[in-house]
Amino acid sequence: MLLEISDLRIFYGKAEALRGISLAMDEGQIVTLIGANGAGKTTTLNAISGLLKPTSGQIWFEGKRIDGLPPHQIARSKITLVPEGRRVFGPMTVLENLEMGAFLVRDRSEIERRIQTIYGYFPVLEKRKHQAAGSLSGGEQQMMAIARSLMIKPLLMLMDEPSMGLAPIMVREVARMIRAINKTGVSILLVEQNARMALSLASRGYVLEVGSITSEGEASQLLVDPLVKRAYLGG
Repeated sequence: MLLEISDLRIFYGKAEALRGISLAMDEGQIVTLIGANGAGKTTTLNAISGLLKPTSGQIWFEGKRIDGLPPHQIARSKITLVPEGRRVFGPMTVLENLEMGAFLVRDRSEIERRIQTIYGYFPVLEKRKHQAAGSLSGGEQQMMAIARSLMIKPLLMLMDEPSMGLAPIMVREVARMIRAINKTGVSILLVEQNARMALSLASRGYVLEVGSITSEGEASQLLVDPLVKRAYLGG
């Protein structure tokens, strides 16, 4: 088991954001977490990455308990977060953003090798490497955010709404990138409001409603589940 979450609870003040959720994923999988705004999807990712400390429950990664650890220690475990809204370092160049993604790497020649590998995946970033990241298009900024996260050579990538705000042609490109990254061996926990895309990419899915998991199973089964179709797939 690569990642296992058991009875995770998180409060914001007196409001319970996660109500004892449990989920698991194996190495090499794409697993998706779908649900409406405010369901607790981003809260789940932030807890895994160490940005939020759980009130109770446990998070295990590669057999080691990580809940409560600071974010930099979790990043050293090769867990990386592609945050909602991309959050690139706007005034910095594309190249500088990539270098920031390698903050755990001390060997300059290794950083250069990783950057060249990234340029192989995303040729447009090499063309824009001296351009301010904030001046890129929305789709290019999403590529930038994904590329920056790949700089630590993650075992698990947490992706928060990667298609949000993008034109349909870029949504398809993001889906292609997710498949390509997964084929390199990176496991992906995908949070998406575009439930049809997410379930089409994933092998397994969880439905989160108001802080509780209400349904789970093979993604192909959830795609044809009447309740899921009615609530999240528009039919």
